[in-house]
Amino acid sequence: MNRFNLVHDVDIADFMKTLDACKGDVYLETADGDVLNLKSKLCQFMGIANILSGAKISEAYVRCTNPEDETLLFRLNLYHEVPGDKK
Repeated sequence: MNRFNLVHDVDIADFMKTLDACKGDVYLETADGDVLNLKSKLCQFMGIANILSGAKISEAYVRCTNPEDETLLFRLNLYHEVPGDKK
């Protein structure tokens, strides 16, 4: 499983849609050692609550258990492609 940097200016709604399309587990890992399974709705809500409350994550990585999920998230970050969206 590879880790890659999370792009800072990602659209939350698009990110959530892409997470829903992932087949395996997707983890958010911070430099502080926190690990959240982003396939968990509870963890997603916790993350959104932190963002809305103004919390800042200085450095975070995404780790996927399925290589196809890495591709989905990479394409979201690079091309702003959301699975299932017709543009």
